[in-house]
Amino acid sequence: MSKFLTRSDLDKLKKTPESSQFRFVEPRETIEIHLPDKHVLAGPRGATVGEFLVALEDEYEVPIVGAIVNGSLRELTFPLEVDSLVRPVTMVDADGMRFYRRSLTFLLESAFHHLHPKAILAIDHAVTSGGYFCQVFNSPTLSKKELTSLEDHMRQLVAKDLPFIREKTPLDEAIAYFEKKGYKDKIRLLQHRKKEYLILYSMGKHRDYHHGYMVPSTGYLKWFGLAPLGDGFVLQFPRRHRPTEIMPLPDYQTLLNTFRQYGDWLQRLGIDNVGTLNQAISEKRSREIMLVSEALHEGRISEIASQIADRINEVRVVLIAGPSSSGKTSFSKRLTIQLLARGISPYPLEMDKYFVDREHTPRDENGEFDFETIKAVNTQGLGEDLHGLIAGERVQLPHFDFKSGKSMPGDSVQLPPGQIIILEGIHGLNPELIPNIPTEQTFRIYVSALTQLNLDWHNRVSTTDTRLIRRIVRDARERGYSAQDTIGRWESVRRGEKRYIFPYQDNADVMFNSALVYELAALKPLAEPVLRQVPFGTPERVEAKRLLALLEWFLPLDADMIPDNSLLREFVGTSILKNFKIWKR
Repeated sequence: MSKFLTRSDLDKLKKTPESSQFRFVEPRETIEIHLPDKHVLAGPRGATVGEFLVALEDEYEVPIVGAIVNGSLRELTFPLEVDSLVRPVTMVDADGMRFYRRSLTFLLESAFHHLHPKAILAIDHAVTSGGYFCQVFNSPTLSKKELTSLEDHMRQLVAKDLPFIREKTPLDEAIAYFEKKGYKDKIRLLQHRKKEYLILYSMGKHRDYHHGYMVPSTGYLKWFGLAPLGDGFVLQFPRRHRPTEIMPLPDYQTLLNTFRQYGDWLQRLGIDNVGTLNQAISEKRSREIMLVSEALHEGRISEIASQIADRINEVRVVLIAGPSSSGKTSFSKRLTIQLLARGISPYPLEMDKYFVDREHTPRDENGEFDFETIKAVNTQGLGEDLHGLIAGERVQLPHFDFKSGKSMPGDSVQLPPGQIIILEGIHGLNPELIPNIPTEQTFRIYVSALTQLNLDWHNRVSTTDTRLIRRIVRDARERGYSAQDTIGRWESVRRGEKRYIFPYQDNADVMFNSALVYELAALKPLAEPVLRQVPFGTPERVEAKRLLALLEWFLPLDADMIPDNSLLREFVGTSILKNFKIWKR
């Protein structure tokens, strides 16, 4: 039978025996779900997706915590009324781990408010080993004994396997509930919500809003720990690559200090969450917020330049590293300007010049070229050239032709005595990059958008989400990539960061937080139209829908208001720094 039928075809079909194949019937009491491996499960209509997927538990080494149903992300409690395509989501999946961490946060919050009803718990920022740094307000820092009691109470709740009840609540009712509880952060957040309802979760008598989906019950939350850290503590949870293990808590004092500094910046701005940012925008304080935020950035860059200037007699190479879309390029240029203001003229050297020929590029486990590994860089040639430049010799630099995949001769360069070199690239903090250059001759900087402006005390805004939205906007404007393209590549980018960047961030002499308090409000009008174009039914659509849900919480800002030397201009365009160069042969 033809795939496309004309009107005459349909008329003929009515008159043939073949038409008897199509007839009205009563609905079956059962439905079928079709799995990615082509297996089919049948069960009663109206059963939850979790009840269907119980049959697969023995086939998975880690727990199933959610599902993709007909192209949409769903909780295990979602009822199935029609035959469906279903893909299980486990804790090794990004969405699955979000289910787990969000639910674990709710568990912590519930246990904490039971034991400390007058105190405020703030879920602050992520810890690289797997965890959230938490702080307590309106009460002293928890003692070791109190922390042990809190963890014990959480484990008791897990043992009871209490259900998380999902309720669609009218917005005015939700606001009234939070007013009664004294949750000012949530009230401010909800004041600008456009939807007339809010999804609330309850566990026993505790009730709250959490942005995103949850696991069905506390019994799923078996892997966690609480560990004291500084003036707070860490809620530890597994990482995706080891979903049932808790990693040791590293010493990350430099990163913690960077977050504290950003927290101080937020206090100066009078903005501690998205609700207060929206309030500032609605009160026409946008330009003030932007200018003060940019001034704080400039002040920090100036501090870093001063530290380099103080070591000008010994530092020869400034290394700048950081993950994708952290603003490394704009930071490097603004740092250069600050150094010029101190009479220091640095020479910029791109690490991309030192890619090995394509035929020698390592391949990953999927057989694809792995451009993220340090073995894709000619580290020996880079080290020799740096050594020659520092010694004042004339050096023939390479030029990498990306079209042919070949390294060929580039500029011939000779630096004056004492001129420092700025080398930007993802491997800048890896000791294997330039082992022949003494450490005392280097100054290492780690740049990342370490977001700390959260929706409210209990709902984090992920650093990774901020960088992804930055990249989606830049890729669409500069490279003509769709949001689907960028999202599709993001998992590979993240894998490279976890392998080749994050393990070395503690090697930095200083860290620079490139996050701007107002940036998601400014990126929102540019990101939303691109995200809405991701086709329904694609894996990238699930991620696009999640990012759109996040951006819904922000009031928009006009990107034209962004200062022309802002790091954010690297992503939204028209940066005054784009063609900035200082060195001439």
